[in-house]
Amino acid sequence: MSSHKDQLPRVFQANLARLYERVILPVMDSMPYHASLQTGEATSLDQFLDRAKAQVDNYAGNEAAKAFVLTLAGVFERQLSIWARSIQDAGLADMAKLRGYEPLLGGCAKMAGIDLACDGLGDELTQMFVVANVVRHGEGQSCNRLRALARQLWDDGAADYFDLLPGTPVASEHLRIRKRDLIRYIRATTRFWGLADPLPMAVIDPPYWNE
Repeated sequence: MSSHKDQLPRVFQANLARLYERVILPVMDSMPYHASLQTGEATSLDQFLDRAKAQVDNYAGNEAAKAFVLTLAGVFERQLSIWARSIQDAGLADMAKLRGYEPLLGGCAKMAGIDLACDGLGDELTQMFVVANVVRHGEGQSCNRLRALARQLWDDGAADYFDLLPGTPVASEHLRIRKRDLIRYIRATTRFWGLADPLPMAVIDPPYWNE
């Protein structure tokens, strides 16, 4: 009979997959998206309002995507904490000394025999957490770190996004999270738990969710 500790990775993986499939994906697919936003003098009030609506649609979609990264990172960090506690309770290792997301991620990966450097898994999981910090706090060390880690998440010349905040542009408000980024993060989190799963028929390579 499998132990409580051994069952947790499969439960965690399933819960993350259900969260993505039942909540995140339907919401993102329901958000209106406009590939190119129009600027300049409008020829009518209706045209002006249509352009403003399109800007708000894309802005709201980006805000939703950023909020979902925060959700995924929070759920995954809680899962790591629960699994670390189960290892501690089983007397397998001293996990109580692990403080913070990255030490916790590294400690859990070590206990599971997961090479975080393989296929960039650790990079994706770290990036997700730093994105969540930027969403939570805005400007600061996390924003600077993220710009160094993932400059592709900014596109100052994008034709499909306008920051709606007045005043001097703020870098953290120009952070762009697209559906493809959410896919990268859900694949990384579910892959981690698949690799940690010691039970038969573990799902090591989760299904690919289309953009």
